[in-house]
Amino acid sequence: MSTRLAFAAPLPGLTNLTEFTLEPVQDAVGLYSLDSATSPDIRFFVLDAATHLPDYTPRFSAEQLALVGSPAKQQLSVLTMVNTSDREATVNLLAPVLVNPETGACAQVILEGQDWPLRSPLGATA
Repeated sequence: MSTRLAFAAPLPGLTNLTEFTLEPVQDAVGLYSLDSATSPDIRFFVLDAATHLPDYTPRFSAEQLALVGSPAKQQLSVLTMVNTSDREATVNLLAPVLVNPETGACAQVILEGQDWPLRSPLGATA
């Protein structure tokens, strides 16, 4: 089942693109495609941090949580962008995507003052 997401601000480099669809990847629990609702050639893959990164414990500011409607912590979904450009799948732990599953409000945030890597190999923990 796909979910409509509305980013509080465009993703870096994607001016004017804030509406996306989150679609589960078949036979890959916790892996999703993030497809632009207005530019069908724009697609990213994201990983559900709760499912695949149990040691990932970022801290979010009140301002970051406000971008997605300030949901309770247990209601917040955290996704990490997957990068496969260097022949090794990595996830961006420094700039996760926060999702309010009740409203579809989301935002990519930068975790300032925290020591999470920009490219963490999948299967490794930071």
